[in-house]
Amino acid sequence: MPSYTVTVSTGSQWFAGTDDYIYITLVGSEGCSERTLLDKALYDDFERGAVDSYDVRVGENLGEILLVKIEKKKYWMQDDWYCSYITVKTPSGDYLEFPCFRWLVDDKEVVLRDGRAHLPQDDKTSLVKQHRQKELDSRRKTYRWKEWQPGFPMSIDADRHKDLPRDVQFDSEKGVDFVLNYSKAIENLFVNQFMHMFQSSWSDFGDFEKIFVRIKNTISEYVMQHWKEDFMFGYQFLNGCNPVVIEKCLKLPDKFPVTHEMVSVSLERELTLEQEIEAGNIYIVDYEVLDGIRSNCTDPCTLQYLAPTICLLYKNTQNKILPIAIQLGQTPGKDQPIFLPTDDKYDWLLAKIWVRSSDFQYHQTITHLLRTHLISEVFGVAMYRQLPAVHPVYKLLIPHVRFTMAINTKAREQLICECGIFDKANATGGGGHVQMIQKAMKSLTFRSLCFPDMIKARGVDNKEELPTYFYRDDGYRVWEATKSFVSDVVHIYYTSDETVQEDGEIQAFIKDVCSFGMQDFDHCEFPKFLKSREKLIEYLTVIVFTASAQHAAVNFGQLYLGMYPDEHFIEKPVKAAMETFRKQLAEISSSIKKRNNGKKLPYYNMSPDQIPNSVAV
Repeated sequence: MPSYTVTVSTGSQWFAGTDDYIYITLVGSEGCSERTLLDKALYDDFERGAVDSYDVRVGENLGEILLVKIEKKKYWMQDDWYCSYITVKTPSGDYLEFPCFRWLVDDKEVVLRDGRAHLPQDDKTSLVKQHRQKELDSRRKTYRWKEWQPGFPMSIDADRHKDLPRDVQFDSEKGVDFVLNYSKAIENLFVNQFMHMFQSSWSDFGDFEKIFVRIKNTISEYVMQHWKEDFMFGYQFLNGCNPVVIEKCLKLPDKFPVTHEMVSVSLERELTLEQEIEAGNIYIVDYEVLDGIRSNCTDPCTLQYLAPTICLLYKNTQNKILPIAIQLGQTPGKDQPIFLPTDDKYDWLLAKIWVRSSDFQYHQTITHLLRTHLISEVFGVAMYRQLPAVHPVYKLLIPHVRFTMAINTKAREQLICECGIFDKANATGGGGHVQMIQKAMKSLTFRSLCFPDMIKARGVDNKEELPTYFYRDDGYRVWEATKSFVSDVVHIYYTSDETVQEDGEIQAFIKDVCSFGMQDFDHCEFPKFLKSREKLIEYLTVIVFTASAQHAAVNFGQLYLGMYPDEHFIEKPVKAAMETFRKQLAEISSSIKKRNNGKKLPYYNMSPDQIPNSVAV
């Protein structure tokens, strides 16, 4: 009697094991096995991190194993189980891999294809076609679109984290990790002693310094020592947490009437302001999006303030970026003076603080929340709705949407919701942050998510003009490495442009992102159909880069880019492409480390060993 050896791997995360009954059915081209209980009798099966093997006996050879069906039935109480993968050794000695990497909850079943990726047009038998369609039908019922606020990108239909599908919820370790990291941060900052300071006004700069009394980070210490200086203020626009707003100034806007006489003392090349602009030495940051945004009022007696500032910056002969003029509003006039470095030092410092306040609001709400978190969620929801697990693009993208729906749902539940943390502590709370995103959506285009296009559009692509713009330089290298890896994967499965056009699932994914995720806004210019491998490569590179490198640049690192612990791909060419990708990233990390040696302000935010795979925090 033929016998198949089935090996089952249980996940290593907390509570991955189960005491429930697990059944398996092998579905082959020539027949099916009987529904078989996997039970080693004298041993505990399916313990956390365990790899268990079983014999499944059949009356006759089943032919090519096409599907593996797993069923979980309650033993004495409902006990979720995380299955990592299943392997099947056939009577002829062949090994087949069936990646799972999902939770089985309640009395549910999961039907797995083998680990080889297939485009929809590659499937020939009705059995696998039906399985593919059934999986997508189920997913579309589970992963539904919802508009959280008018004018926002669409999100997953879940009001609370616990309402999410189990496969996209945080693992238990992740939840504990949040608590531990928060506690560690509180301890490091020693803020318990000074918590009252966050609830009231500060009397002087010394109050601010007390908060960081226990910080031992050399970069933070250096910033604390020099934050009042103009060079540090300008440097942060290049390599701080919001390095995406600085633009080359091609012409002074009428709303910002800076004259040569105002700034001549700050210019070092014996050129007029107009000549400095023509030479490419003048830059500008403009927080116009804050104009008209209502500021928060945490209680009847505490009104907060916002300023839609404009700041002119100058590249001096030492290639430092220095502020030379600041206006706190968008409408010039007597009540909107232009502040200059020649003003009283505290007037000038206060003007810079207002700009930094504007930058904080822009960074938190637009750069970070909208353009990494919410956009990555759009791609993630559309992926689950339109791409089955056997699709190569699903396998490519799944590490890069991990936990994104979970963290965003937590944010909508606790952070940006009414009476959430934003409302309690942020000047754009109380609805201002919602207004900002609604306004910012009107300038969010697909091309603005393409890193090279975004850099070029702001006129900051010339390395000779801005030699210390490390965000740009490192970003280019990571973008190209990512694009090269994506290109390798795409060319393995798509043999021509026609193959892309004929892939109904990938086209449905692209359309779902635009027509539903981005609500078909005319201004967003997201594609609805891709006609070539080149366009598909660029599109997928945007997704991976946004979720990993771009988010890291405006946040911080977790799992490092290029490391894929869940092996959804099994093909050797893809694994070789992954290895090449990892080597390229390691080389970039090494060169960044060398460049940073000896620098008082090293820049690591775009170093691949600091880049997370996904938006997960």
